[in-house]
Amino acid sequence: MFLTATASNTLLIALAVKILKIDISWGTWALAAFVPGIIAFIVVSYFIFKVNPPELTATPEARELAVKELIAMGPMGRQEKVVTGVFLSMLVLWATSQTTGLNATTIAFMGVSTLFVTKVASWRMALEESSAWDTLVWMGTIVGMATYLNSFGLIPWFAKSIGAYIVGLSWTTAMIVICLFYVYAHYAFASMTAHVTALFPAFAAIGLATGAPPYLVVLVLAFATNISATLTHYAQGPTPIFFGAGYISQGEWWRTGFMVSVLQLFIWIGIGGVWWKIIGLW
Repeated sequence: MFLTATASNTLLIALAVKILKIDISWGTWALAAFVPGIIAFIVVSYFIFKVNPPELTATPEARELAVKELIAMGPMGRQEKVVTGVFLSMLVLWATSQTTGLNATTIAFMGVSTLFVTKVASWRMALEESSAWDTLVWMGTIVGMATYLNSFGLIPWFAKSIGAYIVGLSWTTAMIVICLFYVYAHYAFASMTAHVTALFPAFAAIGLATGAPPYLVVLVLAFATNISATLTHYAQGPTPIFFGAGYISQGEWWRTGFMVSVLQLFIWIGIGGVWWKIIGLW
């Protein structure tokens, strides 16, 4: 539902800006995802509850335990208040970036700088965030590589080759076909970032070639990326952790993941398509 929810989302927008010259703000993303996202949150949760019912359906002691832990923690301290303020301020600035003209990277640096200046964070703490530095280096490299693939003509060639198979279709039908191929190609990927890097530029180019509205093409593929994240137990970073807990078998995961993907596609393409028409995306 939010641009800042996963690294692959921000990478996808970076590629859209670099290659397609299309930029999507945090606010535009949130508005487009709001209605289908809320519906999917409710429907998918209920669906999984019915298909894979939990062993426990009531935990009355959970609330009491939470209250005791909160009392033990005491009131919010200075650091917690600063972090909360910075977090909310950055969300507001990201959501209003089209009005203020502030770049998303600039806003991020403003937030980090504030944490350093107020001594909530230190440079030593930043150095210890190895996964964050790893993501930064890889994302920079990946964006650069994707840009050069486009410059060398590989992506336009690939898009033209696939586009030949959807000649004659209306852009609405073509986008549905593209979306289906894009989602289920994720069975071959173990990373949403890798999926976006390999497929988004080409599939976006195909979508634009059909005459589909540019903003709609980017957002449909962006949401489709997230839909594919539940297909397998290796689909993205967190899924092996959940699977490794041992509460669900591989067969159950794949079966439920596929059914959820179909349900999600109906919600996001069907209901989402109507909502995007209302807000003027197509």
